[in-house]
Amino acid sequence: MSNLEEMVNTEHYNLNESTFRERCKITLDQQGVLVLDNFLTPSAIQQIKLEGEASQHLAYFCQQSHSAYLTPPDDNFPTQHPQNHQVLSSKGCITDDQIAQDSPLRCVYDAEDFRQFLCYVLNEESLYEYADPLSSINLHYARADEELGWHFDNSSFAITLLVQKPEAGGAFEYVKDARNSSQGDMNYPLVKSILEGEIKGTTLTMEPGALVLFRGRDSLHRVTPVKGDTTRMLVVLAYNSQPGIALSEFAQETFYGRSAKPAELNY
Repeated sequence: MSNLEEMVNTEHYNLNESTFRERCKITLDQQGVLVLDNFLTPSAIQQIKLEGEASQHLAYFCQQSHSAYLTPPDDNFPTQHPQNHQVLSSKGCITDDQIAQDSPLRCVYDAEDFRQFLCYVLNEESLYEYADPLSSINLHYARADEELGWHFDNSSFAITLLVQKPEAGGAFEYVKDARNSSQGDMNYPLVKSILEGEIKGTTLTMEPGALVLFRGRDSLHRVTPVKGDTTRMLVVLAYNSQPGIALSEFAQETFYGRSAKPAELNY
């Protein structure tokens, strides 16, 4: 596949149409999340799914304990304080250099029409791929009992494509505006209530082929444990607002279990 029209349902989603772009932008600005169902064509979904199944043995699986704020433990707070309260995340991941060159994912990621659509909706001047060879396109796997614990994102936006749903579980839940990071308000009482299960998140409904844009810097979110033998597969399309940015070697080792060789990096 090399043509964007073969991968994206452009008859329903005209990425260049100004009214459609504006409607998407308003939805994201107001709700903090935008879901475009059936964004990918059935043939594209099927090819990505087959590629994911064939490459799953290459995935780096890990389980990590972390706080909702993704920060190191702070001795100024008790162990069970929201700042230090530990949750578990467990998943597998294959990296950009393990995605086939002819994959629909690479065509969508690189397409100028898609990138310009994202720029408008996200209110970004430009979007650039990562300078390291691992981080731009990632395919995540969640098998039985694997999950993502409650957390805030460090980035201002996330772009994902759902490839395969599990038999049960694996639900994306979020609480919009659970903190105000720009003003330094961590909103510990609300976060504590969420972590202890007193306040439930909103469940985002999506089917394979859906494109999701999500602002997770201030919206606490998680993926519930997967149930059953069907692996949840989700693609993360990662961009930067500036060129030449690479994940640090430490971050690469943490997320991918390896880092790119210095010669592969293009700063």
